[in-house]
Amino acid sequence: MITPAPAPASTAAVDAEEPAWLELDQLTERLDLAVDRAMGEASLWAPELAARAVRQAEGDPAEAAHLLRAHRAALPRLAVSAPVATSELRVVRRISSAFRNPPGGQILGRTVDYAGRLLDLLPEDEGRAHVTDESLAPADDGHLHHDRGHKHSADPVAVERIPGNVLAILREMGLVAPLPEHPDDPEPYDITRRPAWPGAPRSAWLQTMARGDTGSLVHLWWYGCDWRPDHEIPGELRHGALPVRITHPHTGAPVTVTEARVSEVESFYNVPRAAAQRHLGVGYGICFGHNERKSIAMAGLDLALAHYDAGSELHHDVLLTLDGLDSTGYVQHLKLPHHVEYRSVLDRAEAAGQDSNPSGETA
Repeated sequence: MITPAPAPASTAAVDAEEPAWLELDQLTERLDLAVDRAMGEASLWAPELAARAVRQAEGDPAEAAHLLRAHRAALPRLAVSAPVATSELRVVRRISSAFRNPPGGQILGRTVDYAGRLLDLLPEDEGRAHVTDESLAPADDGHLHHDRGHKHSADPVAVERIPGNVLAILREMGLVAPLPEHPDDPEPYDITRRPAWPGAPRSAWLQTMARGDTGSLVHLWWYGCDWRPDHEIPGELRHGALPVRITHPHTGAPVTVTEARVSEVESFYNVPRAAAQRHLGVGYGICFGHNERKSIAMAGLDLALAHYDAGSELHHDVLLTLDGLDSTGYVQHLKLPHHVEYRSVLDRAEAAGQDSNPSGETA
């Protein structure tokens, strides 16, 4: 189906000699999901750099992630951040599919989940005026969005709430295995320094999924997990800001240097191997930015990976096929010259045809 092109908003826009230019704040505030996805798949938290990558890639998320990943590889590693508990997450959105009234309540936050999928067909001038009226309204802290000198925290509509954790309730009810008194907490596997192969620890597959291609991850979770007769339940989905801390080189004290927005999901299912079915299995997913589909699929795959042996096909697929740069890179290379290879294919085809018809007769 082909629809006619819309009329231009104004003749001035058509006659303008300079091409349209997207400002970084336009990208980070109006195309924030695209910017968040690029940061997640590049495993680099840098909103302004990600906005530049999205602009340079003309909106292609895979290319934007590739640009960011390449830039990340050239950056020095100045420090290693200290571990942070997600109980410190400053929540701006928090829902639970398992409990109607979880501790701290449901916080719907900013989402399109409950809006109709109707295309916005407002004339451009009206839509621009509507957005301008919203930006001119003062925020809760009194600053104006049209002032280019204003600064935002990790989320401009942050709600100062740190609600209780649903997983803790399930542990109190005895539905989830209690934490060990002396947990084995090995150093996390760093997939940026060592390649992850089947048999790698859980920290490796969690990192691989956190920076994997969102579409591939959701597909693998949706189609590849045939081990369960029904679906797992996301007990808690949270989106908010986590502090990033490093150790001060002189005082040795922890210092909060920034905040990073993350999406976190804990899913529950009666996994057969979870303590002989006496406890629910827990799947975990967390990724940069606001990407709920990815974190939900990640938690579901985490549950599945605990069900399968380390040498299974699912472990292979998760660790070796989810990286978007690998798959798109292979596709991109097919556009390069393959003249010699194609000539050899033709030669083999001609030779096979002569062997099957040595007399030269045609049918």
